Amino acid sequence: MSITAVAIGKKHEDWVLPGIQRYSQRTRRHYDVGWKLLPHSQREGDAARQEESERILKTLKPQDHVILLDERGTSLTSPQLASALQKQFDTGKSVVIIIGGAYGVSDELHQRADLTWSLSRLVFPHQLVRLILIEQVYRAQEISAGRPYHHE
Repeated sequence: MSITAVAIGKKHEDWVLPGIQRYSQRTRRHYDVGWKLLPHSQREGDAARQEESERILKTLKPQDHVILLDERGTSLTSPQLASALQKQFDTGKSVVIIIGGAYGVSDELHQRADLTWSLSRLVFPHQLVRLILIEQVYRAQEISAGRPYHHE
């Protein structure tokens, strides 16, 4: 079961790296989670959004199940995320989760997404989103396996 997190931005910063490593290591039990970090555009606004989105689109395969993080997306509970991921894994699809750049992503990338997921209606720094994302992927893994990490 493969998940790739594609993020616009520089490497994981020192303050967030230990947490990302911790949960990435824990997900190795069932999920193969990898990161593709793509550089920021040197442009601004619409030009940056378009350039970064084109870079992201080039990394996608037609068979990928694409989840786009966006504060205007659908709110999911952790069990709903676990179910959505498991459904894709049961069909043999790889999952790609996208964290766009500061200016968002293009309409074309929005249309390519199979699910637009909101972590919150709040906007978070990209580095923090990476940590929240990997923890939620780990939580989904534990929920799907029936282990007691998640409490309701």
